[in-house]
Amino acid sequence: MSLPEVPRRLLRDQAYLVLRDAIVSGVLAPGEQLRDGELAARVGLSRTPVREALARLTDEGLVESKPHAYTRVTPLDRRECRDAYVVVRALQELAVREAVPRLAPAALDAMRTANQRFAAALDAADVDAALAADDEFHGALLTASGNRALFLAIERLLPQIRRLERLRFGSLPGRRSVRDHDEITAACEAGDVERAVALTRANWATLGELIDRAFETDPATNTDRVPADEEERP
Repeated sequence: MSLPEVPRRLLRDQAYLVLRDAIVSGVLAPGEQLRDGELAARVGLSRTPVREALARLTDEGLVESKPHAYTRVTPLDRRECRDAYVVVRALQELAVREAVPRLAPAALDAMRTANQRFAAALDAADVDAALAADDEFHGALLTASGNRALFLAIERLLPQIRRLERLRFGSLPGRRSVRDHDEITAACEAGDVERAVALTRANWATLGELIDRAFETDPATNTDRVPADEEERP
């Protein structure tokens, strides 16, 4: 499958976004070998911005390397996903706590509109659109919080768990999020901070349940990683 070509400006950043989205979406699968020359050809760039993007993705945990052996998409790991999930959930709760006293009618309208798009995407089994609409819903609260540090922290960690979250929105637990969003919006409109925070915690709890179900420990290898293809050797 081809990847979208990158515009000639801001090449390093654009290469990073294209490769990050390909990893999150599964176009570049967990455990898949990554060669900068091949990736550069697929996105229509030279190797330099691709190498820089891979270095950034390595820092963020989406890519891993072993010298003289491989550079690959990091296999899904129970502990890493769980750790990222716990932090993102706590940050989302903090965003709600800070946002509710500041919410304007326009933000509430944005939340309702995003949830309508979210429900329509689930009905159409469009996981990408569902993820985008879910981001818009929670993003309205994050923006209202006015806390840039929160935004940056969540943006860095969220891709770690988005690869698993795609599974949630293809299931019945994902459809419960529509109701959750409606209840969160109502609590926000009523100015009930504690209820909005509690509902947000419950909404994110479905992802924690998914993480627990998605991994099956292999007693023979004592690994909690989702199985990936056998490592490629150079």
